[in-house]
Amino acid sequence: MILTANAATPATLVPEARRMSFLPGLFGRKLILVGERTVYQFMSLLAPDDYTVGMWHFHELGGQPLFLSPAAEKRFRISCETNGYQGEVSAEAAGLIATLFALSHLSFQQESDQLADAYLRLCAVDFHPELSRVFHRELSHL
Repeated sequence: MILTANAATPATLVPEARRMSFLPGLFGRKLILVGERTVYQFMSLLAPDDYTVGMWHFHELGGQPLFLSPAAEKRFRISCETNGYQGEVSAEAAGLIATLFALSHLSFQQESDQLADAYLRLCAVDFHPELSRVFHRELSHL
């Protein structure tokens, strides 16, 4: 079942007590470390001038893992060579974009229904005003 987030049901931060189950829920147990590292690597590639290591938030929808985002208040300049997108987005939108890239990338390397479901669930979101602009125009070439 794919849930669609909208203005009435936005993604929420995963409570501290459930953070340990977030990554296995998103990537699967055998890909926890690879999945997490892949998100961080894509963030470094997409926002090389603005991203530095640090804490990350975990976001969910209806109790299902959705995406990771840097725990930062600043904006990130995103630049994507594969589709020509350049723009500035919030930390939440930047993390959502990096998570999309990571899930897409991993799905070509791993045969996993869980990765495919996570990617489709994230593609279905429509609650984030920045992402709707970026996703429909610039990230359609993922």
